[in-house]
Amino acid sequence: MGSFFIIVILLLALIVSAVVCVQISVLVKAGIALAVTSAILSVIMFRLGAALAAAFELSVCAGLITVIFISAVSMTKIMSKEELAEKRRERNKRFASLPAILIVVFAAALFFFWPHIDATLPFAASAQGDTVQNILWNKRQVDLIGQAVIMLIGVYGVMVFFRESDKE
Repeated sequence: MGSFFIIVILLLALIVSAVVCVQISVLVKAGIALAVTSAILSVIMFRLGAALAAAFELSVCAGLITVIFISAVSMTKIMSKEELAEKRRERNKRFASLPAILIVVFAAALFFFWPHIDATLPFAASAQGDTVQNILWNKRQVDLIGQAVIMLIGVYGVMVFFRESDKE
């Protein structure tokens, strides 16, 4: 019963830190709040028995992503409202093709992998004697397809945001 209350307290702390992260207007402080949110999430994952996911969350999200975010913020320049509006219009034009790309990638992934996908939800690896490798590669193909699609979306988003226009 005590473990339940600890999880509830951690979930409440997660919600509060996520709201604080979104509400902070100073970007460096928002990045630090994001790192705190990820750290709390990794503690929750660890308490729920997902030690591997917790380790990845802590190292990648709370560590690496925070460093990249704060580095990107430090390299930005202040723009006027007109410059910002023009840049936003240019980005929106580049994002217009994103829904079509998502549909094609997801449909292709489902078309090629659907006959071989096991969509059942396995329990923790230790409960059935399975290894994490077996669960990830043999029993959770839907997750792998989802992760691949999310990574492709992330790459596309980075390309759109950091691509310099020909005018500049």
